[in-house]
Amino acid sequence: VQLVESGGGLVQPGGSLSLSCAASGFTFSSYFMSWYRQAPGKERELVASIDTNGGSTNYADSVKGRFTISRDNAKNMVYLQMNSLQAEDSAVYYCRTIVLFRFYWGQGTQVTVSS
Repeated sequence: VQLVESGGGLVQPGGSLSLSCAASGFTFSSYFMSWYRQAPGKERELVASIDTNGGSTNYADSVKGRFTISRDNAKNMVYLQMNSLQAEDSAVYYCRTIVLFRFYWGQGTQVTVSS
């Protein structure tokens, strides 16, 4: 199983970023996918999750209405569209899945929201 995130960067408050996670090594369409984030000195937290076909999503209260998780099973990709970004959204963002009871994480992508 391999997960590779991309799309992070520096953005001003109120701006947008779109993160991508390329998955390989497993039957992508059969597994839920999630985005997590971890800010310096804080625990890693769930940002959003999506079921196998994209019909059901779940969001942390702090990002509801601003972030959108989606997936493309034909491309083995999961996305996180982030709008109205705030300084508090600055963190390393990770893609995660659970396959056969094992947790798999990507290497993370840094998102920095600053003027």
